[in-house]
Order: sequence, then structure tokens, then C-alpha cells
Amino acid sequence: MDIDALIRLAAALGAVLGLVLLAAWAMRRFGFGGLAAPAAGQPRRLSVVEARTLDARRQLVLLRRDDVEHLVILSAAGETVVETGIAAGPGRAT
Repeated sequence: MDIDALIRLAAALGAVLGLVLLAAWAMRRFGFGGLAAPAAGQPRRLSVVEARTLDARRQLVLLRRDDVEHLVILSAAGETVVETGIAAGPGRAT
């Protein structure tokens, strides 16, 4: 392989890496699929309070939306709501 081919290879690799970094920056800057963080000054309404693994296929997740918590089991087959409308405890204020 001569030096000319190595230079073209390095240039092509640099161009591809540059495009990947540009795409990553654009996705982070403009949000991706509506999953962007709230604008500055707006409080976050949704958070994961706690997550526990039940077994290799299921996970128990406690979600908080506004001041209400929901207990959900997530698995490959889907999700199951165990309990909803749990008031956030005094020690768990956001």
C-alpha cells in the first residue's frame, strides 16, 4: 500500500468521524424524537425514583409524575401497572 492510499484512508476516516460527531451534537442540541429536556426554568415533571431488578427478565420501577408516584413492572412482554396514585412521601420531595 503506498503513501497516497494511506493519506486518502486517513482523510476518509476523519471525515466519517467528523460527521458522526456533528450528528451527535445536532441530536443533543435540538433534541431527539421529542425526548428533549424541559427548557431552562421549567421544572422536570417526570423522574425515576427507584428501580429494582426482580429477575433476569423483569424490573420493578417507581416513577414520579408531578407529585404522584406509580409502581410499574417492566418486562420484555410489556409493562404492568401495579399501583398508581401513590402520594409522594415527605422525605421524597423533589
